[in-house]
Amino acid sequence: MAVRTSTSRGINFWEVVINPTNLKCSSLPLLSLRNQYSINFHLAWLGFFVAFLSWFAFSPLIPDVIKKDLKLTSAQVGNSNVVSLCATLIVRVVAGPLVDRYGPRKVMAGLLVLGAIPSGLAGTVHTVDGLYLIRFFIGILGGTFVTCQAWTTAFFDKSVVGTANALAAGWGNSGGGVTFVVMIALFNGLLSSGLTPHVAWRAAFAIVPVPCLLLVAAAVMVFGTDHPAGKWSDRHKAIAHGHGGPESVHLPEDRKENASPDGSTDDPEKKGGQADIRVTVEPVQDLNTVSELDHAVNEPLTLEIALKVISTPLTWLPALAYLTTFGYELAIDANLANIYLSLYKSKTFGQTKAGYIASIFGFLNIFTRPLGMHFLCGYFGDLVYRRWGVPGKKYLMICFGIAQGLLSLGLGMYIDNHQHPSLSVVIGLIVILAMANEAANGVNFSLVPHCNPCSNGFMSGIVGGMGNLGGIIYALVFRLQPVPVGKAFWIAGIIAMGINLLISVIRVPRV
Repeated sequence: MAVRTSTSRGINFWEVVINPTNLKCSSLPLLSLRNQYSINFHLAWLGFFVAFLSWFAFSPLIPDVIKKDLKLTSAQVGNSNVVSLCATLIVRVVAGPLVDRYGPRKVMAGLLVLGAIPSGLAGTVHTVDGLYLIRFFIGILGGTFVTCQAWTTAFFDKSVVGTANALAAGWGNSGGGVTFVVMIALFNGLLSSGLTPHVAWRAAFAIVPVPCLLLVAAAVMVFGTDHPAGKWSDRHKAIAHGHGGPESVHLPEDRKENASPDGSTDDPEKKGGQADIRVTVEPVQDLNTVSELDHAVNEPLTLEIALKVISTPLTWLPALAYLTTFGYELAIDANLANIYLSLYKSKTFGQTKAGYIASIFGFLNIFTRPLGMHFLCGYFGDLVYRRWGVPGKKYLMICFGIAQGLLSLGLGMYIDNHQHPSLSVVIGLIVILAMANEAANGVNFSLVPHCNPCSNGFMSGIVGGMGNLGGIIYALVFRLQPVPVGKAFWIAGIIAMGINLLISVIRVPRV
């Protein structure tokens, strides 16, 4: 593994650029699978992706076929959407401390396996109570967001961690759009093959979500690694203490014995043949740009640490912002197909068309969480950081949150002020709204690594859990205000604007 020095500040998508202070990667070598950084990045987002695929598998089918099959009322459909978010709130808060103690890889695999069990039992549902129970336990899968973000934060340095987190979360969240297309297409295909609707929707759960969950869980354990230093228990060894000079590289223990004087390893089989990969080592940064994040190592949660984190206002800056943005996204993912059906249902507009149109909101995550409007949101967050430090990320996040609120308010007023709102206008407004909403989510997790960095797992769990609490709050808004349809949108918009304005007074570190 050849080592050379680089002072490049641009994002490199091929070469591995290592910060010797903590062994984190300050490039994004996503186009190569011959290094542990890109492998773990892709496993992180893929784990969250398949979790979303199962977590929201009910949403495209419940407004019509499942509702008829189980003889549900509209209120019971709304209740099931709320219930599906409740377990995730609990699991995300619990997953954070587990990540700090055992590492994100093992917790990710465990959550995927646990979530596969209720997903496989979805076809056994015959009553509304059974539906509530299954959707509650499938919500375990939502906890994989915490492991996804903690995993990328463990492997990528502060100069690119916003981009890495936004890409991983955005690609993972796109599973919410993919599930609409996959489940509807599969259901229609099973109907065409001769199955009844009663059997077809049940079979769909066994065919797609369960195998995907178990396959990715196995891949996480086989191909993933805990930390740039190797095992999670060795994570403290990654921190340089100034003894090796500005260009020293601290190799994991399992690679040191094969290292040659020039920093290369002789065993091409280790880590998928990384011996032939060129690694660039960044010079140690100027002291003026060094932050707590550079030397932070996840510590097991104790009561003292928990109280310190919870009592710090900085903790609640991204947490409350995420309540308004990711909570909104969860509620929209769960309710949008039903909203389209209530507005436009006809002989030519049914479950299939409503589901496909609703999938746009989730699909946009592929671009909008990392790509914000017409510029990179997570990447832009990193650029803002280089120019204005952490305060720049804070204000960028708040701006997107307020924009989401304004757009939701406008959408709600448009729907309520038109007896027959144009489908094209509604779709257009929702697409623009999705851009602001998902960009806000991306910027949020470019800020999270700077907040309590020694408790990143616990911090990610709090922020992720608050996102789910927001999902429950917004889902209740849509559940309790079904008519007129636009009222729920403008209420949600006011909530988002109010909270984002209030948290703007919370101070953040400079770097």
